[in-house]
Amino acid sequence: MKIAIYPGTFDPVTNGHLDILQRAASVFGEVYIAVAHNLHKNPLFTIDERIEMVKRCTSQYSNVKIDQFDGLAVEYARQVSASVIIRGLRAISDFDYEFQMALMNRHMNDNIDTVFFMPHEDYTYLSSSTVREIVRFGGDVSEFVPEYVKNELIRKLRSKS
Repeated sequence: MKIAIYPGTFDPVTNGHLDILQRAASVFGEVYIAVAHNLHKNPLFTIDERIEMVKRCTSQYSNVKIDQFDGLAVEYARQVSASVIIRGLRAISDFDYEFQMALMNRHMNDNIDTVFFMPHEDYTYLSSSTVREIVRFGGDVSEFVPEYVKNELIRKLRSKS
């Protein structure tokens, strides 16, 4: 059984993330969604809030586990005995960065491969930062995130106002 990790900040989890997860869960025996403590980003949601959102949005998958990590994804993959890192590619602009990261990860551990999934075309423009911005300005994100995530975004952003 191949184990894969799907690392990310997931601030918040979007339908694009979930689309990639659905594809990955159908290919790999076990998928860890690895929610990152990212020191280079200032997330809107705490790590616990992001994990709770991911859990609520992925409960239908029996082969998906939710976890958190701090540090290098390739090191986390080794810790959970994963042989694959899942990454999403929305556009050509993602490819350059992701290609470099995949090569560096392979250099650090040549037993771990990176597998790229393209999301459904409906989500190629979608990002967590775009979703947060839409909500900040009062827009509707119902088609971009699950209902629970939408409500959490509204609650969080209103409490900051």
